[in-house]
Amino acid sequence: MTKPPLSILLAGPRGFCAGVDRAIEIVENALAAHGPPVYVRHEIVHNKHVVNALQEKGAVFVDEVEEVPDDALVIFSAHGVPKRVPAEARARNLLYTDATCPLVSKVHREVERHHAAGRQVILVGHAGHPEVEGTMGQVAEGGVVLVETEADVDRIEVENPDRLAFATQTTLSVSDTKAIVERLQARFPNIEGPRREDICYATTNRQAAVEKVAERADAVLVVGAPNSSNSMRLVEVVQRAGCPHARLIETAEQIDWAWLDGVRTLGLTAGASAPEILVQGVVEACRERFEVTAEEVQVTTEDVVFRAPPVPTRRAS
Repeated sequence: MTKPPLSILLAGPRGFCAGVDRAIEIVENALAAHGPPVYVRHEIVHNKHVVNALQEKGAVFVDEVEEVPDDALVIFSAHGVPKRVPAEARARNLLYTDATCPLVSKVHREVERHHAAGRQVILVGHAGHPEVEGTMGQVAEGGVVLVETEADVDRIEVENPDRLAFATQTTLSVSDTKAIVERLQARFPNIEGPRREDICYATTNRQAAVEKVAERADAVLVVGAPNSSNSMRLVEVVQRAGCPHARLIETAEQIDWAWLDGVRTLGLTAGASAPEILVQGVVEACRERFEVTAEEVQVTTEDVVFRAPPVPTRRAS
């Protein structure tokens, strides 16, 4: 029986970013240097495939530092942590290393700088996301106010409208964030912003690439986790670009093949914490059912690399 044709448009860039590569390398280096188990506070990145692979090598994922045994090594996830977390590790004399993405750390330093200058910070982000919790936890309670929508901007109460600054989560929708920031600047004309945009290069590039793909596709699949902010934003970007048929899947096993009935051009991308092997798994699953032709739709080339820090060791007494 002849297979129906399917053109797959592969968005580029897609998948792992430099911050995710660095975080995974930190865990793997720690396992190589210390041997298992190595403890990780929260998922190192939001992807079950990555987490499961590291667990098989000896990583143990915990919710809080208090679950880490004495004399163990603990790693903080790429999303960043409140200042209380490394303080707890130091208080227990634990070895620890920080896998926070350097671009998230940049936002942390901005928030600290504004707080030290007497400014209240308005953070644009999603409540409950670990990156937001980490950023808000860099300064004393009340030093950062969270807004999620333009409507939130109209409702928030601030201590001094002339002593404000704003920062943003690194994985937001570029267009949504632009609208919220413009609303902030309209309501608080003296508000200070970041020297450089907080939304990271990888988020921006992946959104631009999938938007380009969505212009030509009948449907788009985004490979990523439902708790991954940047993956969820990619689905929204596709829908906003005029392609209502967008779905998030974690692996090829989650594809609803009936949903692809009548689709002749399929867009395919992956969030920044999803490995390429999962994307290729989707392509191979499609090849079993369709006569596939694949095309890379590349909007830019990324060459960013973040070096992993040395693995911490105890000094000989």
